[in-house]
Amino acid sequence: MQTKRSAWTPMNHLLANTQVFEERRKLVAKWFNRWSDSQRKEVLQDLVLNCAEEQLRFLSLSVSRRLPLQAADFTCLLPRAICLYVFSFLDPRSLCRCAQVSWHWKSMVELDQLWMPKCLKLGWCIDFSPTPFEQGIWKRHYIQTVQELHQRLMLPDSPVVSKSPELARATEGRPGTATKTRSRLKLETHALPPWRHSDRCPKDIIRFNYLNNLDPMEQALRKDEGGRKTLSESAYRLRKAKSLVNAVPLLITATKPQFLVWA
Repeated sequence: MQTKRSAWTPMNHLLANTQVFEERRKLVAKWFNRWSDSQRKEVLQDLVLNCAEEQLRFLSLSVSRRLPLQAADFTCLLPRAICLYVFSFLDPRSLCRCAQVSWHWKSMVELDQLWMPKCLKLGWCIDFSPTPFEQGIWKRHYIQTVQELHQRLMLPDSPVVSKSPELARATEGRPGTATKTRSRLKLETHALPPWRHSDRCPKDIIRFNYLNNLDPMEQALRKDEGGRKTLSESAYRLRKAKSLVNAVPLLITATKPQFLVWA
């Protein structure tokens, strides 16, 4: 038996209640399909405001399954072995930057599986056996070795030569010293503009990984190979057409009559 124009809901009779619910559900679905986007949003807003906490959780779970993932952390979705394989392609500078993302990334990028091959590639070994509870031994060893190399290659600072009083008086007496000091003060006090346009040749992405650079001879060979580029067919035709256009005036002047040349 189908109920028509029913404004009441039978609560005691389960079969009739289910039948009325299905009919009204289909009717609401038909109305929803005919509504505009703004009307649908208003109805959804009313439904969300009337939902309880458990129903909102169910709604959130259902919506998250339908929507695509955005800004998802791949380290939480992919297996640990795949994440370590991805991180293994990064250089030491990038690994140190990745350690600043979160604690989860920090604990992963400081593993010895990533830093030990980088140290052994350069011949840097540790002279002790770490305990299983120690983490980040090879990373600290890499950083410490690089710091020692910097200290060895650092040039001693040249001592500052103090000016004699006679030289100071001579410079004070010059007329252009005051203007120079004023211009220097202006340059020092001049702050950066509040906004700067983007650099056409950005240099913040250039990596100075001198320990991972290629051999100078190999770099030169690669540059030579890259410089020898063969012309494509279209470029060859364009160059040939330009040469013909440039050669036309020469042919015209060469074939002019003698009296036209005198004129």
